[in-house]
Amino acid sequence: MASEALNRFVCLCRYLQDPCHVARFQQFCGVRGTFPKKTTEPSESDAKLAVNGVCVGQCQEDRAASGDSAHGLSGQRLRKSLNAAGDVEPEECPAAFLNAPSGLEAERDSKGRVKPLRRNSLTGDVGQEFIIENKFLFYLFTIGTELGNEMFFIVFFPFLMWNVDPYVSRQLIVVWAWVLFFGQSTKDLVRWTRPPSPPVVKVEVFYNTEYSMPSTHAMSGTALPFSLFMLTCSRWEYPFMIGLSLALFWSVLVCISRIYMGMHSVLEVITGFLYSVLILAVLHPLLDDIDTFYLSHSYAPLVVLLVHVGFSLVAFSLDSWSTSRGDTAQALATAVGAALASRLNHQLGLQPDPPEEALPLTLPLIDRALLGRSILRLLVGVAVLLAVRAAMKVVAIPLACKIFGVPSDDVRKARQHAQVELAYRFIVYGTVAYCCVFLVPLLFSFLGLS
Repeated sequence: MASEALNRFVCLCRYLQDPCHVARFQQFCGVRGTFPKKTTEPSESDAKLAVNGVCVGQCQEDRAASGDSAHGLSGQRLRKSLNAAGDVEPEECPAAFLNAPSGLEAERDSKGRVKPLRRNSLTGDVGQEFIIENKFLFYLFTIGTELGNEMFFIVFFPFLMWNVDPYVSRQLIVVWAWVLFFGQSTKDLVRWTRPPSPPVVKVEVFYNTEYSMPSTHAMSGTALPFSLFMLTCSRWEYPFMIGLSLALFWSVLVCISRIYMGMHSVLEVITGFLYSVLILAVLHPLLDDIDTFYLSHSYAPLVVLLVHVGFSLVAFSLDSWSTSRGDTAQALATAVGAALASRLNHQLGLQPDPPEEALPLTLPLIDRALLGRSILRLLVGVAVLLAVRAAMKVVAIPLACKIFGVPSDDVRKARQHAQVELAYRFIVYGTVAYCCVFLVPLLFSFLGLS
């Protein structure tokens, strides 16, 4: 009974991992690849695999295997069997080849071909051309995927800190940092590759060399909006259903965008969503205690620094150099800088939280003066943060290379040394977060923008 249930679960996972589903969804959304036409006919065994996204035939074989039926699948066998769904050859997914234009269509669409917006973060690869037939969905899902990228966070967290509620921003940074740590570390442990192309069209290639299971975009795109909703629904007065609907829309948009971009299978996105829900269930009840510890405990600065650097070292030890471990260190460094700056604000009596008797807070009337001041704060503050980030990037790599005795001629190679990359991330993004929470609000006071 248990073995049959496990086999059914593995079968479902294989089905959801099938890259053909990603290719069909992209085709449905008007994304067409420019892959060369295949002339060979699919074999009978390939047809069997393609009937149900590599699930039907393979699962029947698994049920027939006496060892697996009697004893179940080991963790290694499970991982390999699920990965088999990611190794589908193009001929196993004939529907995906409707993505490929040919003849007059290719000539007609040649002017409309585009490439991914950003190069691959590791190899510098610009990616393959593709054709977008539905520009609305392209822009919508591009916005969705940007909700999990660095430039969004460098605007989102400061906006909350300067214009909405520093308390909420502090706790969201904690959630974001630990969700990314667990997600990226799990990627490096599981080590599943991205969906193959073809049949999948790589609309984005920036993260293509990272591992893919689970989707950390789906994790952050679920954890942040629902944490924001849970932190504010009892703290601010606003319609409950509007807040819940916005959180759900944000999460769904980010999750679907990762399939549209060709970066994740359906299984990886669902796993990312559920994984973040599990992390939130454990972490959210602890946020007030964590915040109190950061602000008032005498050993908090030392503990915060040691814990975050220590877990960054753990992440760096899981696999060879990749952009994922750098992103993990970046998130943890941001949390360190924000925690130390928040503590200093608390000690100096700056940006005090409203007393509990003042809760729930009432949303202010949004008029021209408030809107103009908020926009001005955001523009000035983000400009300062970008300038600080640029300056620290110039300083951090040569400094880290000098400290650790690593040649600094080739920056890309230098950053593949764990100690250099770790120091670089903590120097740059720890400083940016510190400026965001402590120095920029002081600048606002000086400029009369508080």
